[in-house]
Amino acid sequence: MIVSDRFIGEASHACSQNGKGSRPVTPVATSGFHGPLAAVFSSQLEGARLSEFLRSPATALPVASATDRSVWDPQLGSAHSPTIESIIRTARSERGTPWPQPLAHHAARLHRDGNRDEWEALTFERQRRLSRAAVAAASTLDIAWIDEVADGIVLLCEQSTWCWPAHDDSLSHHGSMVPVASDPFLDLGAGEIVGQLAWLDQLLGEQLDQHYPGLRARLRHEASARIFMPFLNRRDWHWLGLDGDAHNWNPWIHGNVIAAALRLLDREDDANTRNLILELAVDGIDRYLACLPEDGAIDEGYTYWWNGACRTLEALELLTHATNGRLEAIAAIPALRNTVAFPHRMHLGGDWYLNLADGQAKPPAQQPWHALHRAARRIGDTDACAHAAHHRTADAAVESVVATEYDGLGRLLRALTDTKWINAAPAAAPLPRDVWFPSTEVLLARECTGGSDGLTLAAKGGHNGENHNHNDVGSFVVASDGVPVVVDVGRPTYTAATFGPERYSIWTMQSSWHNVPEISGASQRDGSAFRATEASSTITDDVSSLSLNIAGAYPLQALAQWTRDMRLERATSTLGAARVVIDDTWNWNGDAVAEPTVIHLIIAGAIELRDDGALVQPLDSARPVWIGWSSAARVATTTRQLDDPWLNEVWGTRLTRLELTSTSIPQFSVTIEQAHQTGRIHS
Repeated sequence: MIVSDRFIGEASHACSQNGKGSRPVTPVATSGFHGPLAAVFSSQLEGARLSEFLRSPATALPVASATDRSVWDPQLGSAHSPTIESIIRTARSERGTPWPQPLAHHAARLHRDGNRDEWEALTFERQRRLSRAAVAAASTLDIAWIDEVADGIVLLCEQSTWCWPAHDDSLSHHGSMVPVASDPFLDLGAGEIVGQLAWLDQLLGEQLDQHYPGLRARLRHEASARIFMPFLNRRDWHWLGLDGDAHNWNPWIHGNVIAAALRLLDREDDANTRNLILELAVDGIDRYLACLPEDGAIDEGYTYWWNGACRTLEALELLTHATNGRLEAIAAIPALRNTVAFPHRMHLGGDWYLNLADGQAKPPAQQPWHALHRAARRIGDTDACAHAAHHRTADAAVESVVATEYDGLGRLLRALTDTKWINAAPAAAPLPRDVWFPSTEVLLARECTGGSDGLTLAAKGGHNGENHNHNDVGSFVVASDGVPVVVDVGRPTYTAATFGPERYSIWTMQSSWHNVPEISGASQRDGSAFRATEASSTITDDVSSLSLNIAGAYPLQALAQWTRDMRLERATSTLGAARVVIDDTWNWNGDAVAEPTVIHLIIAGAIELRDDGALVQPLDSARPVWIGWSSAARVATTTRQLDDPWLNEVWGTRLTRLELTSTSIPQFSVTIEQAHQTGRIHS
């Protein structure tokens, strides 16, 4: 999308004096990036400008205001009453109590001891309280709830920064421990707050004008100073993807900026700024889509799909509504169509998902399933629809809520008013038998389609410079009845070290705590240069496998080759009972002498070592598995006590690393079977 240099110059000049010590503003027009989104939109616009098809700000967001009682009346309205009643119960319990208040010393902890969680927890809870009050006000129109909303809005407007301290550059750029209000940083936190204020304004604008005249002007002032002008003035934000590397921040922030621009830039003299911001945001999302592989895979894994690809789908849905259906991209771009299937293709069973990078293997069950459901409906993906509906109706005995305030106000309001989602019929999880993503070299294979019983193998190649990377080239996960037993740990609570130079001092990021070998005393290194080669996936009715050369992931010039073949052998008359087999073969250059190699397996559950293998009782009462290995091995275990809540809620109090040291020949095999199939125990 090509935008006007004149508009950018005007906007930058209007806000180029930010006070002493501010960074210089250099107006920069977009390059007219032409990715997949520009190609689709250009054909749909037929030479016109985006602005020619925009709804007015009053109707640009796809949620009815509280004045529409056919939606919000608690007895007669179409909004989902059980969810609203649940939210109001919580809101009543906290009304009259002090609001959560993040303070200076909470933010300073980031620089003192690396803790970012204390400040973030307080600000997140304050935003959730405001969202609850907004829903209560829309349902009841009670002045007491409107008072509560006004209090929350003013607290946000008075807050020095909307940026999370972990992202703010005030210290590095200005030498200031406290935020520099004249030089705001536009990050995820700032985007979430301006998005929340836009949806609040859509929902309760008339009530705020009636009871708090001037408050809507105040929030628009803050949105302009903290979001719109910085978005225009600075075009060096790392999340824009101008260097060709766009990650999940890109659509997350752009989507909130789009919502805010559509609603809050509503004065007549805002029109040029509104149009410019929207065109720049479309250009930015196009850069993300250019990085999204055609198979729809997310290298960060399932957990980050919701705040990356899903945010893209939601932002484009807003543009479709705001242009009265003129712009429609989801069905037209293969990567978007395919990414709608990504969540159900990563599903192991029950509450468990294949976790890559910083993801959780057992993520919160309450996700914005309605957003997935709408996208799946739009393109006719019945499996993705079923996957979303399966979670909507997981407990048929209890009328479950359709969404929570934990995903943000915009997502909550969309779910409350999406009647097709509210009335979604119960569905079974699709659980495809085989999944292969060539872009990320990830294979997932289970014994049969539509069920999690038996063994599931997930294996990955890729490289060690992925988003939210862990050093895990050649690692794998094995699940019994959908429950991981040979596991990917995930990550602990985020701290200052998580995304800094100390990232790989964190044990969960290191290859020594993944299911990969430690070769001649060497672990894998981080960086995209350390990668798998010769990836080959084979999928048949009998066997699904992934073969890789992982030598390049290690800093060992003498290592000529390390082939890892990971396969699921299904139960057949010729192969017998189903099993997972991991075969490693290797060779060295010339006369290189190698130290012993250790094969690591990270185990969740109770492990019992025996002379010829190990019996493991997985979590969640899944059926036990038997792990066997090449006889020429020394065996040891290391128990890791877990004291981080982010890990405890998935794995409990401990994990065990099984350490198998190869003693001689350049070949090693591990086999994993469900124990009742081996005769070790009775099912």
